[in-house]
Amino acid sequence: MKKAIIVLAIGLLLPATNAVAADTLLSQGKPATSSSIEGSGFEASRAVDGNTGSRWASVEGHDPESLTVDLGSTATINRVKLTWEAAYGKSYKIQTSPNGTTWTDIYSTTTGNGAIDDLTVSGSGRYVRMYGTARGTTYGYSLWEFEVYGTGGDPGDPGDPGGSVIDVSTSAQLVAALGNVQPGQTIRLASGEYHGAFLSQRAGTASAPITLTGPASAVLVNDGPSGTAPSCPVPGGGWDSGYGLWLYGAPYWNLTGFTVKDSKKGIVLDNSHHVTLDGVYVHHVDDEAVHFRRSSADGVIKNSKITHTGLVQPGYGEAVYLGSANSNWACHGNSGGVDRSDRVKVLNNQIGPNVAAEHVDVKEGTVGGLIQGNTFNGTGISGQNSADSWIDVKGIDYVIDGNTGTFASPGTFVNGYETHNPSTTPSFANGCGTIWRNNKSDLGNVGQYAIKITSTSKCTSNPNKVYASNTVTNAKVGLTNVPVTP
Repeated sequence: MKKAIIVLAIGLLLPATNAVAADTLLSQGKPATSSSIEGSGFEASRAVDGNTGSRWASVEGHDPESLTVDLGSTATINRVKLTWEAAYGKSYKIQTSPNGTTWTDIYSTTTGNGAIDDLTVSGSGRYVRMYGTARGTTYGYSLWEFEVYGTGGDPGDPGDPGGSVIDVSTSAQLVAALGNVQPGQTIRLASGEYHGAFLSQRAGTASAPITLTGPASAVLVNDGPSGTAPSCPVPGGGWDSGYGLWLYGAPYWNLTGFTVKDSKKGIVLDNSHHVTLDGVYVHHVDDEAVHFRRSSADGVIKNSKITHTGLVQPGYGEAVYLGSANSNWACHGNSGGVDRSDRVKVLNNQIGPNVAAEHVDVKEGTVGGLIQGNTFNGTGISGQNSADSWIDVKGIDYVIDGNTGTFASPGTFVNGYETHNPSTTPSFANGCGTIWRNNKSDLGNVGQYAIKITSTSKCTSNPNKVYASNTVTNAKVGLTNVPVTP
């Protein structure tokens, strides 16, 4: 009889144990990104914080929109629960991805009705997203919580030495720290100038990012370049890139507070996703100031200042450069032949004066970034290499919201914002699907349009939209050359 009871108990307990293991909440507290936000207080992270009183909300009136959570490593997904606010998705998909670039549908509906969608699904991936294609209301998409359940993912590595601080005060110490830093550690710069080639190929993790921080008086300078550069820039080989700070294959970093100046390029991110720049100052550089390159997706630059770029090559003196030109994909197209530096957010920065090229150059093939709350001062823009606007958008499905732009001589200035539609291989609807809202433009009695849409015929299936909330003063022609959306 005792044996029978034991066998019966095991038979009852094993399925229950398996069910619990297969129903683990994986998404809470993990890094989350979105295609847009309605404004401060509605960030993507609020949908994975376990608090049903906070929520993510996209901009209003725009499709498609997405919310993505990074589980840290590949997981098996068996359940997704969406707790909608009143602004729900009528048509949406749940998708998974191993890399944040290629997506597989594991659920799809065109009859969503809001409230709570508790979905049984089957799939695997590191990234999971809600991809909304049709809103259920005139507003945007908004989720109180986005919960992903299953097995696997990255619960955090208890072996990480997180929390330790490496204090540096010399260039040699900084070079050594960048070469040996571990996930979770902080490199803390003392005030002073640091001269050298500052490179790191060390990766942080979602749960234990690496931080490089210092006051504005901690200044990185690269006196290069030197040596023979390879045809495609990669570390090693005895050459110095001349970059003020170079992260190569180094995801999950936070860069805060310090200054970069007197270098060929300022801060360059190659294949370094989920890097956040907060409160940095980049100035007096030969070419561009900050470059998200080689599929450095899901990055952020915020609360930062950029001036005096393009001192040697004015036409390449962009303040913030997202992606790469199609002509450079042979070098930097590391995601299916394309530079997919997607979903980068440019937030609340002060850019200009004396930025010689575009303040933000959005390259073809990139998707879904947010440019919001910035101040653009166009004085000193060069006009070289077609640099004659604050922002040139060749990417797809960007949101440009709440920025303030001004221009006063000297400089060459044609329009505040422009789109262009280059042909690429592989092919994309480049220069389409971007929306402009709440931007204020003063064109200084020089610029033609605040927002110039180069082609409508190339974007018939995914048009650019200019909303009536945008305003312009001192324009030679007006707000825009396309019909305004109310």
